[in-house]
Amino acid sequence: MSTFVIFLVLIVIVAFLLIVVIMVQNPKGGGLSSSFGGGGTQQLGGVKKTGDFLDKSTWFLATALILLILASNLTIDGGNNIESKALDLDEPIEMPVTPATTDDTTDGTESGS
Repeated sequence: MSTFVIFLVLIVIVAFLLIVVIMVQNPKGGGLSSSFGGGGTQQLGGVKKTGDFLDKSTWFLATALILLILASNLTIDGGNNIESKALDLDEPIEMPVTPATTDDTTDGTESGS
């Protein structure tokens, strides 16, 4: 498996976790922290305030997502398998030769009056 595919899988997992953490939170301050005993001051699984845990995990997952996206950009192949003739600077550019046109006639007669 290439490193880009590994980054892609990690990005999908982190994005899914970020969606779950955001959906658990309540914008009014309730959410998961209020459903486990009031204002979230009870200790639940070693975490004193569930709201603080969700807030910190949201920032951590968002930062991890941005860093994974930037790191995956470095692993992109760069299109070496695709032949691009438009940007190939190794070959000289050939310009089509067109004959020069003049307004003078070549038989010596004047046109006009």
